[in-house]
Amino acid sequence: LITSYQHAHPNTGKLVYCTRTVPEMNSVMEELGTVLAYRSEELRKEREAMAAGAVISSSAVVGDAMDIESAAGSQLVDNPNHNLNGSNNDAITNGNGDANGSNNEQQHQNRQPRKRKRIYGPKKSQPQNQLGPISHNNGAGGSGVLALCLSSRRNMCVHERVMRESDREAVDAACRSMTAPWALERARKARHNSGQGEGDGGNTASNNGNIETCPYFDGFQSAGEATSMPSGVYNLDELKKWGKSKSWCPYYLTRQAINHASVLVFNYQYMLDPKVAKMVSKELESESIIVFDEAHNIDSVCIEALSVTIHERHLEQATRSLGRLSSEVSRIKASDATRLQAEYQNLVNGLVDQGLLDAPPNEVGLASNILGTDILNEAVPGNIRRAEHFIAFMKKIVEHLKARLRTVAGPRGGVISETPLAFLHRMITTTSLEAKPLKFAYSRLSSLLRTLQVPNLDDYNALTDVADFASLVSTYSEGSPKFAIILEPNGSSIPGASDPVIQLACLDSSLAIAPLFKRFGSVVITSGTLSPIDLYPKLLQFEPCVSESFNMSTFRPCIRPLIITRGSDQLPVSTKFDDRGDMGVVRNFGSMLVELCSSIPDGVVAFFTSYSYMESIISEWDGMGILRQLTKSKLVFIETKDVVETTLALDNYRRACDSGRGAVFLS
Repeated sequence: LITSYQHAHPNTGKLVYCTRTVPEMNSVMEELGTVLAYRSEELRKEREAMAAGAVISSSAVVGDAMDIESAAGSQLVDNPNHNLNGSNNDAITNGNGDANGSNNEQQHQNRQPRKRKRIYGPKKSQPQNQLGPISHNNGAGGSGVLALCLSSRRNMCVHERVMRESDREAVDAACRSMTAPWALERARKARHNSGQGEGDGGNTASNNGNIETCPYFDGFQSAGEATSMPSGVYNLDELKKWGKSKSWCPYYLTRQAINHASVLVFNYQYMLDPKVAKMVSKELESESIIVFDEAHNIDSVCIEALSVTIHERHLEQATRSLGRLSSEVSRIKASDATRLQAEYQNLVNGLVDQGLLDAPPNEVGLASNILGTDILNEAVPGNIRRAEHFIAFMKKIVEHLKARLRTVAGPRGGVISETPLAFLHRMITTTSLEAKPLKFAYSRLSSLLRTLQVPNLDDYNALTDVADFASLVSTYSEGSPKFAIILEPNGSSIPGASDPVIQLACLDSSLAIAPLFKRFGSVVITSGTLSPIDLYPKLLQFEPCVSESFNMSTFRPCIRPLIITRGSDQLPVSTKFDDRGDMGVVRNFGSMLVELCSSIPDGVVAFFTSYSYMESIISEWDGMGILRQLTKSKLVFIETKDVVETTLALDNYRRACDSGRGAVFLS
């Protein structure tokens, strides 16, 4: 429907379709290819019909003119007494009798123009789906549509060595180490010193210093303005195939082609998470149409985008990260002090002038989670401009958080909940820090990591969480509380494990999505389970222009609800919150699942009310031996909060069902 509206109104902006997993993205692209291919075929038939109608119409006009001229000539020849002035026309015509009239009619019939025969070519088969580049019929759908989907480097990389890495962090680190500006500069200098020309940029490794670069990224940069994509529908596989054929990096090619695409498909985080959205979707026009599909949990996604959880082990990792940064700063000061001096001068000029917000796509750095206008336009405070001063500043924050967690985990500790203002006041009083530099903690850390040319940012995830925590607390400390700081002595779901945790919990889901409502004119939130529909405008704080709910219809009776109130031991079974910890309820649910899996072929899906409840139930089932009984009849797959892991679990679940082994998916 929206693509048809785009076709009818060319001034309409992009269609941005947000979904959750990679299989859903590929499914959307396949459906889009089918729709656009069908439209292209129908538009072709319509153009041919209009052209044929115009030919027939022009032939009829010519034929009528010929008949009139022929009839006039016949009258002049057959009637020698014809008066050119027309005074005797009626008498003469009527006086010729029926013979002349019948002859004229016969001659008129003989002169009727014969209809032109239409010659049909071989019937074209209608394509079921059409993916990849399309260079005919004015592009996909007959309107030059360019549809792209964007995902992480792990799902789009075509470099042979990087693709062999096992996890997302390793893929990102390997990619950055070959595409970061400083890595390219080192490789260029190494080629120059070894006597190679600039045209040898396609080498994957330099003989001097073994500095490896990505040939696909080098080819992408060498092409420059020639890096354009033909119209078409590209899923992840087609993007990788087309980029590899051109020796261009599909990931950076797609990020550049976003501005020219008509349809974009990617994950929720690319629109809702401020850290990701500012790098990917910042240049989308306000006329774009944003669609969130399967949006029944969109409030949770918005809350998670602005929430930070820090465990005690994360603080230990942050301490080690600060030690590595301190050693690296000392090394840079001894070998290349001008680099740190240049960073200091840029920080004096402010974040905008420094270019932290408009860095190139291959720049190694962190995007700020939230930035106020005062932070954008002001210079970084003087007490954190120098690298060594900022590291000491962050050490004080880490030590303060450690002290708070020790207090909570002590014998007199317990769960503590504070407002950001109260927490900030206690931090300032204890550490003698100022509130203003805390707002710049995240951006200042990004600047330092970029200056030190750190390729593997994931090694500093714990430290970035601490900086993000400090920036959010100081930014939202005033006004009505939109965040809550919760300190727990045990944040682990594993019974008996001690893991103190401090959490900055976002209480207002509208904070993440409010910029979208303000920036774009059309935002569509849809799901098959968006119920109650009146609740979501209240949660996200917006006034819907249109709100519609449609009844579900099925072509066959495929749903058979079954409500169970008692287990096999006749003990009551309930999903009430008060009964969730009852071991009898936990055991009966597990026994019921084992019995169902032993009799139901192929796939079984078991839904839980929350991730924490699912983790606790699985832990109890493991102790009871229920999981071992499940594995006797089916393979067990578990959904996690990691999108990549869940995608792999779903793929393996389908494969197990298709192969006849059977599987159970715990979601």
